[in-house]
Amino acid sequence: MIAKVEPLTTARALRGPFDYRLPPTMVGVDVGSVLLVPFGPRRMIGVVVDLAERSLLPAERLSEPLEALEQGVPAELVRLGLWVAEEYCSTPARGLGLVLPPGTGTGARPRVRSRRTLEATLTEAGANAVAQGTRLGVRQRAVLERLAAGPLSVGALSDAAPRHAHAAVRSLEARGLVSISSAERVRRPRAVPSVGAAHPSGRALTADQERVLAAILARMDGPPGADRRILLHGVTGSGKTEVYLRAVAAALERGRSAIVLVPEIALTPQTVSRFEARFGDLVAVLHSGLGAGERYDEWVRLRRGEARVCVGPRSAVFAPLPDLGLIVVDEEHEASYKQEGDPRYDARRVAERRAREAEAVLVAGTATPRPESRHRLTRAVLAHRVEGGAPPPVELVSSLESEGALHPRTSAALEEVRRRGEKAIVLVNRRGWSNFLSCRECGHVWECPECDVTLVFHRGQGRLACHHCGHGRPAPTACETCGSISVARHGLGTERLESELASLVDPLPVMRLDADVAAARGGPGEVLARFDAAPAGILVGTQMVAKGHDFPDVTLGVVLDADATLRFPDFRAEERTFSLVAQLAGRSGRGPRGGRVVVQALEPEARALRFAARHDAEGFLAEELERRRVLCYPPFSSLIRVVCGAPEAGPETAAAAAIAAGVRSEVALDASVLGPAPLFRLKGRERAQVVVKAAERSTAVRAVRRAVEEAASAREHRHVTLSVDVDPV
Repeated sequence: MIAKVEPLTTARALRGPFDYRLPPTMVGVDVGSVLLVPFGPRRMIGVVVDLAERSLLPAERLSEPLEALEQGVPAELVRLGLWVAEEYCSTPARGLGLVLPPGTGTGARPRVRSRRTLEATLTEAGANAVAQGTRLGVRQRAVLERLAAGPLSVGALSDAAPRHAHAAVRSLEARGLVSISSAERVRRPRAVPSVGAAHPSGRALTADQERVLAAILARMDGPPGADRRILLHGVTGSGKTEVYLRAVAAALERGRSAIVLVPEIALTPQTVSRFEARFGDLVAVLHSGLGAGERYDEWVRLRRGEARVCVGPRSAVFAPLPDLGLIVVDEEHEASYKQEGDPRYDARRVAERRAREAEAVLVAGTATPRPESRHRLTRAVLAHRVEGGAPPPVELVSSLESEGALHPRTSAALEEVRRRGEKAIVLVNRRGWSNFLSCRECGHVWECPECDVTLVFHRGQGRLACHHCGHGRPAPTACETCGSISVARHGLGTERLESELASLVDPLPVMRLDADVAAARGGPGEVLARFDAAPAGILVGTQMVAKGHDFPDVTLGVVLDADATLRFPDFRAEERTFSLVAQLAGRSGRGPRGGRVVVQALEPEARALRFAARHDAEGFLAEELERRRVLCYPPFSSLIRVVCGAPEAGPETAAAAAIAAGVRSEVALDASVLGPAPLFRLKGRERAQVVVKAAERSTAVRAVRRAVEEAASAREHRHVTLSVDVDPV
C-alpha cells in the first residue's frame, strides 16, 4: 500500500503529496494519520492525504515512513484542511496544520504529546501485609496504608515517603505488594469564571424562542441535501444563548456532537460558563489562552468522543468531533472570526462548509447581522427581550457642542448614574491617553520609525507606542527638533477618559477594559468580574465593552466619537459603525430599572447612527444591501487582496504590478483589478497592494493563485514577501 503524504513545511515551493511505501507493521495507517517520514537528509512530520495501490515510481525506490505518531485526524478534517488551503490561496501544509493535534509543529517531532504518569495499586498480598502487620519499613508501610483507599499516582505518595516515594514503590513492587502501571494524565483547563446573571435551565422559553428552536430542530431532522443554515437575528437580550443550549441538547439526544464558536473566550465568559454548567464534562474548551498540554488533551478528548461539545473561538471550527450535528456561530458579525495569518480563513465560511459536508445545522446568531449573512441565509427572528420591555431610547448628540470630552447631556446622564448608585458602560474606540503629540512651536509630530503612523501617548507607562508594530520610547519632555518644552497632546483615549470620569462620578469606581488591560495579569476576565460584583460603577473601554456582556443592572450606555469609523476608507465602514453602536446600546436597560443610551458624534445624523438609534437593523441592512449591489461589493462580488512588501521602496510595486498583469491576462476572468496602489509603511517594510473584485469567486481565486505563484518564483521578486487575503475585512 502507498501512502500519499503531505509534509508539514512552510515552503511554498514544495509541491506534494509524496509517495511512501507502507511496511507491514503500519497496517493501521489511514487518511489522516500523522507520520514521521524521511525527506532527503531530513526527517519531517507529514499527513496522509490519500492511499493508493501503486505509485508512478517502482516500489523499491520509495522510502518507508519512520514512525506513525500518536494521534491522527478524521479524514473529513483532512479534506477540510485541503479545501481551506485551496479556497484561501495557501499551501496544503498550512491548511492541514489547522486540523492537526495542537503542538504537532513542522519539525521532526511533535512539541506536545500525551502526559503519562506511574500509578500504584495495592495487590492482594499487599492488603494482607497491612492487615497482618507484616514487618515493613516506615515509608513502605505508610505507602501501603495510603494505597488501601485506592490506586494513586507515585507522585501523590510523596507525603507518605518524602523524597523516596519512587524507590519505596519500586521496592514494594519487587516484593509483589503493589503493582505499577502507566496511566494517561489528562490536563484539564480551569473553568471559565461565570460573569453576569445566571440563566436557569428550567426557565420556560418564550414563544419566539420556541418557534426558532422548532425551526432548528426541523432542519436537524431534515432530509439529506436540505439547506440547514439559519441566521438567528435576535435583538440584544432576546435569549439567543438559551436557544443555542437547547439546540445542543437536541443534537446530543440524537447521538450527535456540536461546535459553539464565540468571538473571543476572554470576552464571552458568560456563554462558556453556561455551556459548562449545562453539559459538564461533555464540554471541551479550545483556545490559545490554554497551555499547550491542556489544548492537546482537550483535543484528544474530542477526538475520542469523551467530550461531545466544543466551545471556542474561530480555530474551534476544526475540532475533531465525530457525528457533527450542529455548529453555532455566536455574534457572527464579529471581525475576529477572520484569521489574520496565513491561511487567512474566515471561520464563518469554514463553518458553512463543514456543516454542509457533515449534514449538520448551522446557526449564525447576532443582533446586528452582516449584509452577507442577511443576503445568503434563511432568517429566524427573536424580536423581543426575554424580560420584556422595549430597547433603551438612544439620544444622538453633536460632539461639536461638547465641553471637553463630554457633551453636557452625556455629563448629566453620568452624574445621574452617580447620584442613583447605578452602572454605566462608556465606549471610546481608542486606547491610550492621546492619539499623538506635537510641538506647539515648530509643529513636529512624533512618529513611528518603522511605520508611517504617529505614536500614541500612554501616560500610565510614560511612553509613546506604535499600535501596529509595538515600537515604544519614553514620552518626550521637549521637542527634539527645536527644543521647545511646549508639547501638545491631541485626541482622547480610554486612559484619559478613565481619569476624567473618575473625577466626574466620584466616589463610584471606574474600571477600564482595553488591549492594554487585557494583556496584563488577570486580563479582561478580572475586570468584568469586578464590574459585575460592584454594586455601582463605570466600565470604560474600547469595543471590548460591547461584546456580548449581560449585566442587567447597567442603566446607561455611552458611545463617544461614534462616527470615527465612518471616516475610514472601507466599504464596510457604515456596517461597522451601525454594529458598534447597536451592540453597545444593547448592553443597557436589560434589568427592571430600564436604561438609556447617549451617542456622541461629529455628524449625529449619519445614516448608520440614525438606524442604530431606532434599533432598526432590518432597515439598515435593506439600504446597505442596495448600496452594495449598485457598487458591486460583497455579497454581490468577491474581493481578493494581495499585499507585497519589501525592505526598500521599488521592488514591492514591481511585484504588485506583475501580479496585477498576471490576473488581468486571464481571459476567462470577469473582474476588476485595482492597483498596484501604495500602502503605508508597516514594520519597516514598504508595501503595495492589488485588489481583485470578481463576480465569480473560484475563477478569481485560481487566477490570483497562479499570478502569485509565478511572481514568487521569479528571481527579480526574491526579496518581496507576498500575502493573499480572500474576503479581506
